[in-house]
Amino acid sequence: MSINLLAATDVALAGGPILGSVGMSGLTLASGLLLLLGLRGSDRVRLNRDKAAGAGIAFGTLAVAAGNLWGDVVRGISEVPTSLIQGSGMGNIGLGGVALALTILAFCPKWKKLIWPALLGISASVIYGQAGGIWGIGVNLVLKLAQMIGAL
Repeated sequence: MSINLLAATDVALAGGPILGSVGMSGLTLASGLLLLLGLRGSDRVRLNRDKAAGAGIAFGTLAVAAGNLWGDVVRGISEVPTSLIQGSGMGNIGLGGVALALTILAFCPKWKKLIWPALLGISASVIYGQAGGIWGIGVNLVLKLAQMIGAL
């Protein structure tokens, strides 16, 4: 009996994308809602510092890929910490250095409010795409996964 169910599942999934017609904006909305619900203290979505920063990075990466209003919002969020780090008078830090600093700030301190690692994660995700190098690998991975499930 289980063989017949597996065969039926394969036929259903072979007909199209796993999630049906979900665009990049749909994935961005879903990840943003999960992040927001986790930050607000949902009983179903529990975040700690690392999960909040990781969810922020995922949301920011999807938002940049979605473009339009989503991309504008996360780019606006990323400008504040980026300008604070680059404009600190410490010389030429570069975007790779900013990406490293934002990652350290998101994951290492003991934050009392989870909004800070989430916002730093969003900021970092925008800079990852701009910095290139090893930072761009994660961005490209998320975009490929989104393409595989039919969002692009």
